[in-house]
Amino acid sequence: MSWHVDATLTGSMGVALLLVAFLLNLAKVLRSDEWPYLGLNVIGAGLACYSSYLIQFMPFVVLEGAWGTVALAGIVRKLRRP
Repeated sequence: MSWHVDATLTGSMGVALLLVAFLLNLAKVLRSDEWPYLGLNVIGAGLACYSSYLIQFMPFVVLEGAWGTVALAGIVRKLRRP
């Protein structure tokens, strides 16, 4: 069985998650240090990064990879708090 990943659909889902997080933060529904915000950013950036990798668009692989890494660092920081 062959797995085919649609880069456009994957990237669109990732970008949608990033935009939802951003809009909810602007609307003051989510704070940037809350679990849902961080989770939306890690998952959204991961999907967008993978999509960019699939189409070999390296500038966005770097951008989304960095975005996801920063969000993941926020999660690690939050986990280490007493």
